[in-house]
Amino acid sequence: MTYDFSVAHVPQDRASRSDSSGVESPSDRLSARTSTYTRRENRLASLSKTEDDSASKDYKKLYEDALTENEKLKSRLEDGKQELTKIRSQLDRVTQRQDRISERSTVFESEKREKEALEKRVSDMEEEFKTFPALARLQALRRGNAHLLQENQAMLRSLARLTQTASLLSVATLLTPK
Repeated sequence: MTYDFSVAHVPQDRASRSDSSGVESPSDRLSARTSTYTRRENRLASLSKTEDDSASKDYKKLYEDALTENEKLKSRLEDGKQELTKIRSQLDRVTQRQDRISERSTVFESEKREKEALEKRVSDMEEEFKTFPALARLQALRRGNAHLLQENQAMLRSLARLTQTASLLSVATLLTPK
């Protein structure tokens, strides 16, 4: 509430109440003061009442407008939060998928390189055997030689047993009385 107590209105009221002679009687002054005060009070009361009514209506309207605006903003904020959560979850899923694909491709690449290295080694070995048929024959001869060596050792053991048995028999025949 604001009151206008400007001095500009007061001289006009005094000028209109005074006589043309400019001299006022004490009773005139008293009644003029009373009526001036009463009019002023009434005017101020009506002004303040209309100001109060319009101010309260304005404040009420402003408050309601602010509430509706706040509700709209809260709704938009919630929608934004939900959309952000949805986008974050999609981003997480895409990131995880990319990580898995990346891991798979890394494993796949290493397996692919390993396979290529093994294939190259096998093909190199095959080429070696083709270019060196004597090497293959030599390896076969070595295997055969090792087998013959094992058989020879077995025959030596058998011969040693037979020799031992024969020497025991000859000693036994010599020792037996006739």
